Amino acid sequence: MTGIHYVNAQVKEGTIVYERKINMHKRIADEQMRAMVPEFNTSKHMLLFSDSTSMYKMVPEDEAPDPFDGGGGGRRIITKFSNSDGGELYKNFALLKSITQTDLGARTYIIEDSLRQQKWKLTDETKKIAGYNCHKAVTRQKQLVGRTMRMTTTSDGSNTKTDTVKSNTPPQSTDVEVVAWYAEDIVSPVGPENNGGLPGVILQLDINKGETVYTATEIKKEVSKKDIKEPSKGKKVTREEFVKMQKEAFGNMQGGGRTIRFGN
Repeated sequence: MTGIHYVNAQVKEGTIVYERKINMHKRIADEQMRAMVPEFNTSKHMLLFSDSTSMYKMVPEDEAPDPFDGGGGGRRIITKFSNSDGGELYKNFALLKSITQTDLGARTYIIEDSLRQQKWKLTDETKKIAGYNCHKAVTRQKQLVGRTMRMTTTSDGSNTKTDTVKSNTPPQSTDVEVVAWYAEDIVSPVGPENNGGLPGVILQLDINKGETVYTATEIKKEVSKKDIKEPSKGKKVTREEFVKMQKEAFGNMQGGGRTIRFGN
């Protein structure tokens, strides 16, 4: 695919809010654990972009009522799916670099990378998303399967039983299908998480046939450029150094490891 062209763009900057919907039951094989987890986990994420830079981050939400809390001794659910949850991802397209600010344990780290190139297959299929005519593109990407899960069940206010469940095999890398719907009227090579490189902003992204779906719910044609700035707080490390620290922290789980914890 040729490089992205910005000439004759109708929209070259803006702010997009995505709803990320993760099908938890597709990720959990154990029926008993499935029964304890809502089928879908939903969160909001924000993408701010100008003609040459972008910032992607999670939208903080007020603490929602505990779905398992019946008035006392209920269970809370805490989920972490990727390093971008609670962190920031900055991209500079002129310099072809990305900067990730993320937490690991009690420390904050800064990771600088070159922009990742994705090989998309463009199609003629179209559909409307948030009022924009979008074209379909397809690619494949690596995803780890076989995660460690930590479960804590609280029976009452004083006695707590803790069980740890680990996968029998180390995480394995597998290819999954990724379907993107991009709007050519919003010309910027950006999208949810680290996905992009198309002739328009990705307004919907489907990873692994509905396992994780990002959908644009709010689109504004303006952005506060002062909010698109390089993250600077944190210790600078290379991607390789960060992956090594992750392995040590999560027991050889590589980047993007998932943790599901039940309990208070």
